[in-house]
Amino acid sequence: MLVVLFGPITPGVAQSSNPETQWDYPQLGDDGQHVSNHTVKLPGPLDRLPGVVVIGNRSGKVTVAEFYDLNCPYCRQAATDIGELISRDHELRLLLVPYPVLGIASITATRVELAVGKLGTLEQFYAFHRRMFARRGTNDGARALDVAQSLGLDKRRLLALADSDEITETMKTLVRLGTALGLQATPSFVVGNAAILGYPGPRSLAAIVTAAATCGKVIC
Repeated sequence: MLVVLFGPITPGVAQSSNPETQWDYPQLGDDGQHVSNHTVKLPGPLDRLPGVVVIGNRSGKVTVAEFYDLNCPYCRQAATDIGELISRDHELRLLLVPYPVLGIASITATRVELAVGKLGTLEQFYAFHRRMFARRGTNDGARALDVAQSLGLDKRRLLALADSDEITETMKTLVRLGTALGLQATPSFVVGNAAILGYPGPRSLAAIVTAAATCGKVIC
């Protein structure tokens, strides 16, 4: 049984839709509406944080960090679109940053996901990530264990690691980071020194990646 050892550090502010619109960059989403965004100062390289997994070109020209919750419906759509973007753009470096802020089910599912990241291969982790978002309904610890087992990972080892203090501290670190960066929506994306709150849509996200490759900013 997965234990929830998280308690009061969950900020309770992340939502599965855009918060009240505010922006530092005049970025429009696919719906033609302004996308909430603001400038951030990162504490250091995000890929060095525990629990963060690099997908795509590890030496790619453009780095996009996605903060996601396994029960966020917008994250589900983003997972499909970003998978297609990675297949087309071989210079894209995607950092997957678990951000379990939508309840206990998300926390228990993320415990398993973080364990998969440590016990499995990169291919197994990304397959797990995509399969979790491919399923409908609530993603919790039990479902996450089923998906991980279907990829050949050992249930007992997963449970032992998922319930460990190490995984608890990793989740605390990532949630505190997202909170400190003001990421009040899931998914949120960090590109350079800009945080994009909410999913702007596949065309807008692709344009952000292109701009970052061209001029180093989310909009040139």
